[in-house]
Amino acid sequence: MAHHSHQHQHHAASPEHSHEHDEAGLAEMLDLDAEVLHAHLSELTGWLKDFATDAPVRRILDLGSGTGTGTFALLSRFAEAEVVAVDRSPYMLGHLLDRARERGVAGRVRTVEADLDAGRPDVDQADLVWAAASLHHMADPDRSLREVFEVVRPGGLLAVVEIDGFPRFLPEDLGLGRPGLEERCRAAMSDRHAEQVPHLGDDWGPRLTGAGFTIEAERVFGIELRHPLPEATGRYAQALLRRVRGVLGDRLDAEDLAVLDVLTDSDGPDGVLRREDLVIRAERSVWVARRPVPPTG
Repeated sequence: MAHHSHQHQHHAASPEHSHEHDEAGLAEMLDLDAEVLHAHLSELTGWLKDFATDAPVRRILDLGSGTGTGTFALLSRFAEAEVVAVDRSPYMLGHLLDRARERGVAGRVRTVEADLDAGRPDVDQADLVWAAASLHHMADPDRSLREVFEVVRPGGLLAVVEIDGFPRFLPEDLGLGRPGLEERCRAAMSDRHAEQVPHLGDDWGPRLTGAGFTIEAERVFGIELRHPLPEATGRYAQALLRRVRGVLGDRLDAEDLAVLDVLTDSDGPDGVLRREDLVIRAERSVWVARRPVPPTG
C-alpha cells in the first residue's frame, strides 16, 4: 500500500525500505488522527470510565495499538494504570515508545510484539482491554474474541471501537470540476474493504455475547468539527487523502485521481493545506462489554 501518489524515485528500493516508508506514512496519519480528534477521544474515554466502577483500573491492554492513540488517551484518563500495548509491527511499537518518552510516561507503558491472528499474546489479565479499529482485521474474529475473553479479569471490561470508513473533509463541490469526489472515494474504498477486510462494519454485539461477554452499552459517537478546526486538520486531510489516492489508484478514473493530486499538493492553492472550507465528519461505534464474575458457592 503506497503512502501517496507523487512519483519519488523508490523504484530500486528494497522491499524492507518500501515497507518502512509505508509504515512511516501510516504512523504519521495515526498521530495526526490522535491530535485532531483529541476532544472526541477525551469524551469517549470519559464515558468509558463510568463503567469501570467495581475496582481500580491498574492494567490496560491495548490490542492493535498502532502509534498509541488509545494508549495515551487511556493513560490520561486512568491515572493509576499502566498500559501493555500489543501490535505486530515493531516499527509502530518503537514509535509508540518514543512518544511515551517524550510525554514522560515511558514507565507506565510496556510493548508486546504479537500477531493477534497467531493466538493469544503472552500477557497477564487486564482490568480493561481496548481494541480500536483492530478486530475487523482478524481472520477469525470469533476465535480472537474468545482469546480476549481469557485476558480480561472477571468483572473487567472490553471496549471495542470501530470506524465507519475514513473521515469526510471535503465539500460536495470542490470548485475543481468533480463534484461528489469524496463519496466516490468512500464507495470505492468500501468495495476494497469488502474484499480485504470483510468484517469492517460488523455488529460486534452478537460476537461479544457469543464469546462470553455481557454487553454493558453500545453507542455511536458522531463527530462533526467546523471552523475553527484544530491546527493539524489540513495535514491530517492531506495524509489521509494521499493514502486513499495510493490504494485506489486502480479504482478511480483519471479525472478523480488528478483532482486528488491537486488536493494533496503541498504547494498548490487548491490543496487541503490551504483550503478554508474543510470540515471533519466521522462516526465511531463503541461497544462496552464485561466479563461476568463467576457465581460463588
